[in-house]
Amino acid sequence: MALYQFSRNQFIKASLEEVWNFIANPVNLQTITPDSMGFDILTADLPTQMYEGLIIHYRVKPFPLYSTSWVTEITHIRPMQYFIDEQRMGPYKMWHHEHWVQPFEDGVMMKDLISYQAPFGVLGRLANRLFIGQRLKQIFDYREKALADHFNQPKTTMI
Repeated sequence: MALYQFSRNQFIKASLEEVWNFIANPVNLQTITPDSMGFDILTADLPTQMYEGLIIHYRVKPFPLYSTSWVTEITHIRPMQYFIDEQRMGPYKMWHHEHWVQPFEDGVMMKDLISYQAPFGVLGRLANRLFIGQRLKQIFDYREKALADHFNQPKTTMI
């Protein structure tokens, strides 16, 4: 049973409060997810700020011709520092996503760390090597551009 990790850092030239208010609003997740993911939030009446215990239900299409339900819970939150979402039901055997923000020079360094396990044992390991890892990179490449566009700045990744 293999455990994988994916990480991405992005500098955003904006205030900590602006970045936090954007990323901690669950509705904004849809605006920073590529259309190819077929990402739809199914939870009605979402709050404008996340809180511990918040359950969010989505429909996702991680790969062509395959869509599934995905349910995550916000398990930890420290305003203006981080929040963690964990899969409760969905396409992964395990999913733990840490979202960190911290002041950095004239802006904010945003850090994502995803720890996950692919389903289906040996087939999952093969799937991760062939396309899951690449798909995560594509999603975060899109997210990086969407955030840069939202905050009106050039793309600047720091890995």
